[in-house]
Amino acid sequence: MAIDLSSLRGKSVLVTGASRGIGAEAVRAFVAAGARVGMIARDSGALQTLAQDTGALPIACDITDFAAVAQAVAQMQRQFGGLDVLVNNAGMIDPIAPLAQTDPEEFGRLIDINLKGVFHGMRAAMPVLPDGGTIITVGSGAAYNPLDGWGGYCSSKAGAWMLTRVAAKEAPHLRIMSLSPGTVATDMQRNIRASGINPVSQLEWSAHIPPDWPARALAWMCTPDADDWLGQEVSLRDEIIRKRLELTG
Repeated sequence: MAIDLSSLRGKSVLVTGASRGIGAEAVRAFVAAGARVGMIARDSGALQTLAQDTGALPIACDITDFAAVAQAVAQMQRQFGGLDVLVNNAGMIDPIAPLAQTDPEEFGRLIDINLKGVFHGMRAAMPVLPDGGTIITVGSGAAYNPLDGWGGYCSSKAGAWMLTRVAAKEAPHLRIMSLSPGTVATDMQRNIRASGINPVSQLEWSAHIPPDWPARALAWMCTPDADDWLGQEVSLRDEIIRKRLELTG
């Protein structure tokens, strides 16, 4: 039985890190469901191309700049009359290196995007979301599992998961969740493979799921059918979830 996404029609949805990978596929999934979509990224050229393909609203924005994120939320309010959904997707993997060799500035940049960027999105969106509004953080199994060379990434994802849990506790009137997609066939995985560090870099490309799977999951998580997972994390490694979303392959 197909998942019912009819409740997304007319909803205002903002996706961060939308220029490629999971973010771009999420934009397509929400647009296909009839939502009014805004998309944040630093790459304005990629956003313009995606806007031409989907009709979504491009908002060039650096997620590390809170004032810019707040302006993006205000633009959604002006354009669509409000904001119903925030998808905190923006993230990066670099630097991939042992802690003793990691460049401190690169480490700080990762934290600015992966952790502070999630906070910036929440801080800007939570005061304006209506009762029943949704915030989803795109998480990672790296939040729970230490991996060689991923000190920054693991730490940032663990922090983002805790931020999500705190937000759910503080704002019970909102629908707040996390999505752990597993390994996804995106440019990030190409960087990981090129690093040659830790077992994830040794995975065959066929082991990674396509980016439209987490995109479909994100859209579903914004519907009442996902209410059993409020305050929790949905994992696409879970066969029950895959069957529920009819994800096969």
